[in-house]
Amino acid sequence: MSVVTNTTTIGAIEAPSRRNTELALLAFAVVIPVFAYLNVGLAIDGRVPAGMLGYGLGLALLAGVAHLVVRKWAPYADPLLLPLATLLNGMGLVLIWRLDQSPRLIATSMRRYGTFSPDAPSQMMYSAIGIAMFVGVLLLLKDHRVLQRYTYISMAVSLVLLLLPLVPGLGTDVFGAKIWINVAGFSIQPGEFAKLVLAVFFSGYLMVKRDALALASRRFMGLYLPRGRDLGPILTIWAVSLLILVFENDLGTSLLFFGMFVIMLYVATERTSWIVMGLLMAAGGAVLVSSFASHVQSRVAAWLDPFECLKTAPPDSNMAYACDQMSQVLMSFGSGGILGTGLGQGNSDLIGFAANSDFIFATVGEELGLTGVMVFLLLYGLIIERGVRTALAARDPFGKLLAMGLSGAFALQIFVVAGGVMGLIPLTGMTMPFLAYGGSSVIANWALIGILIRISDTARRPAPAPAPSPDAEMTQVVRP
Repeated sequence: MSVVTNTTTIGAIEAPSRRNTELALLAFAVVIPVFAYLNVGLAIDGRVPAGMLGYGLGLALLAGVAHLVVRKWAPYADPLLLPLATLLNGMGLVLIWRLDQSPRLIATSMRRYGTFSPDAPSQMMYSAIGIAMFVGVLLLLKDHRVLQRYTYISMAVSLVLLLLPLVPGLGTDVFGAKIWINVAGFSIQPGEFAKLVLAVFFSGYLMVKRDALALASRRFMGLYLPRGRDLGPILTIWAVSLLILVFENDLGTSLLFFGMFVIMLYVATERTSWIVMGLLMAAGGAVLVSSFASHVQSRVAAWLDPFECLKTAPPDSNMAYACDQMSQVLMSFGSGGILGTGLGQGNSDLIGFAANSDFIFATVGEELGLTGVMVFLLLYGLIIERGVRTALAARDPFGKLLAMGLSGAFALQIFVVAGGVMGLIPLTGMTMPFLAYGGSSVIANWALIGILIRISDTARRPAPAPAPSPDAEMTQVVRP
């Protein structure tokens, strides 16, 4: 009898990278907006728009650069996040360009400012900067866990960003909301970047304090109430949200930050009582501030009955303007029906100021109808779903909380913007991510996608192969 000894090494199973799938989806994400651009040109002028080739090549170039960076530095990342963001960004450019062609908006701008400047070229530039930010996140952030070291620094940075609009000479007041700053001739909304920094702070803080926050002192009406000394964090965030709303008249940012913290708190502690308390505190704060803030009162009146408040509001007041805009928005949705009037054939430009930013979803509702609205909400829902899936797949608690916080903030922003425009809740003054005009929004949301892709790459990356050991030897007995 002879004995043959064979030593084998068990290696890691190679996981598919899905980069070719991402490339194929990116091709569709570029072709669909180009086709929509052609559709708008044919509807308005009856001919192929002159800028279609440049638009298509520009969008394809940006998408190609982003894909190559992901293929090289995040090969195991989720294959859907980049195509979904590219499709939404591309369709946003089309809708903004469509509104740039409106004779009514051009005439209004000429009357008010004496000149007209189209917004689509600026949005293309902002999109390019957003892709650069996306690339920078993937190149510089090799491991998302590094962000945990800057937990309290991120808190200080976020507070500075939130307070910048209140600095005299730097902040600007736009229709009652003090959420902008002017830097070198550019308007920047610091709150868009503050949500990313706050997500880092919340993740680092809750990872350390989650055990203490999960403790309950008593049970009341089926809910586990936290201990009194553990209510400090949520009370602090609630107070900060109220201060933002009071001094900056920014209902949307307040709801976003407070809601993001409550979502992450629930994920970290698994206590339903935090959700209930958060909802009650948010409702109480909104009612309290709306009782004396005229800017919020105007939006509440426009939400309750825009047609009636338009009759009773003083002429040329903020309330009259808010009610007029909301009535035009509701009529835009109503005239869209199921399939819409067709791209380039609606009248959503009657909304006037912010038709291509705060109210761009009304253009979707009118020209693409209920079908188009549901398609866009589905695209946003897919981004949120992939973010939640990334959070579930993350191997470290910080990554789980960060991915969940970013996904929750994205979902809340979609809810408050779409809900406000469609009359479900009062208007908040925020913009639809990737779709609406605004440099701060598109740049910050591309950074958000970059962080999610980095976390998903780490979560999906196969574990390294273990070192060979004597236990791995296999002995085979060969009989004569």
